[in-house]
Amino acid sequence: MDISEDKIKEIHRNVLYTVVRVMTEGAAGTGVMVYSGVTPDTKDAPDEDKEYETYIVTCWHVVEDAIKFVTKWSSIAQKDIKKEANELVKVEMFKYEKLSRCVGGTTYDAEIIAWDKPLDLAILRVKCAEKSPFVAKIYPRAKGDNIKLGTPMISCGCSLAHEPFFTFGNLTSKHDQIEAKEYWMTTANIIFGNSGGPVFLSGSYEYIGNTARVATQQMGFGVDVITWMGFFIPIDSIYGFFDEAFMQFIYDDSTDSKKCAELRKQKVEDEERKFATAK
Repeated sequence: MDISEDKIKEIHRNVLYTVVRVMTEGAAGTGVMVYSGVTPDTKDAPDEDKEYETYIVTCWHVVEDAIKFVTKWSSIAQKDIKKEANELVKVEMFKYEKLSRCVGGTTYDAEIIAWDKPLDLAILRVKCAEKSPFVAKIYPRAKGDNIKLGTPMISCGCSLAHEPFFTFGNLTSKHDQIEAKEYWMTTANIIFGNSGGPVFLSGSYEYIGNTARVATQQMGFGVDVITWMGFFIPIDSIYGFFDEAFMQFIYDDSTDSKKCAELRKQKVEDEERKFATAK
């Protein structure tokens, strides 16, 4: 593949630099920064006093072991109920010099803000008030049918816990059903550790999904990984997750993270009220 120097620079800035490593006590995977903006509480402050919030999309199974529940008293339900009490996860953002030389990374704590096990998606908020200069450009909503088989794309992730690197391929399927959920498939090589990593259109560098699975085949007593058969969660499913989790501010400027957090809180309280009426 012949790639111009300008295109290589664009791939670094629009693909590689948006990718982070996600780590828990028992797992490591990949995530993509999808939002980094000023917090609602400081939007009117002088520039030097503004604080920022950065959000990352990854796979649920990457952070699964950090999702915890404890039994606590609910003043709404007037009984002990199970409540979410997630552990913090680690997010590593990488620094590059001379465009391509990775000279290390900075690790931050991050909170699990929302997750969906059937969709295999989760959203993290980085506990750092600095703005990230590199955020993925999200493909427009309800336009997935415009992406055709054969479309060139780029996958990027922390394969085998390595710092991020990108691979090239094409879209090869849009109809695979895994556990009753739609997945798209690409020939851009992936391996374990890529989970949660983004897939981009190679022409516009728009984020169109998150790598979640890779094909394997039993070979005697071992397993052969078919790295050119990578399955990713398509962007329309991700938009649905944003809506279900009240994270619309990621793609909709008419709302903000504070308003969305209030809606999530209201949903939790509504669920607790159901316990109050349950026999």
